[in-house]
Amino acid sequence: MTQHSEQIGPNRYRESFGRYFEDFAVGDVYEHRPGRTISEADNVWFTLLTMNRHPLHFDHAYAAKSEFKQPVVNSCLTLSMVVGMSVSDVSQKAIGNLGWNDIKLTTPVFVGDTVYAESEVIAKRESASRPGQGIVTVRTLGKKADGTQFMSFERTVLVPKRGHAVDE
Repeated sequence: MTQHSEQIGPNRYRESFGRYFEDFAVGDVYEHRPGRTISEADNVWFTLLTMNRHPLHFDHAYAAKSEFKQPVVNSCLTLSMVVGMSVSDVSQKAIGNLGWNDIKLTTPVFVGDTVYAESEVIAKRESASRPGQGIVTVRTLGKKADGTQFMSFERTVLVPKRGHAVDE
């Protein structure tokens, strides 16, 4: 995570997070921290909030009869957590997300699992239509504390160049 403080007046500083377009380099890998241990409340609340009523997420008796023998964490919750972990490194300064591609869910996540994320910059280019901005694509992996990868996806974001961010 890129963090710095900028002097905005005499004896006054403003904390800033995130990266400008110029700070990204293809091949760089960002390990996002902190991780997050998923609780049963996280899973049940998210599942109900999103109106996903599949019993595999919150019915212990139903889940016990499944191949997993326990409730599985809602994959949209794990996707949201992994994306959230990446924000300070990848999109804190972004103007917006441009696309999501190739989302893969490779291993189930269970209540009590601690998850982490990392992102690799796989492409970047200046915007053809917005001279003060650039387009960055990252491949993000979700990993359990034991290193097991449970998710991967690519995300493309529109990022300002230095001197063109909202918080400058």
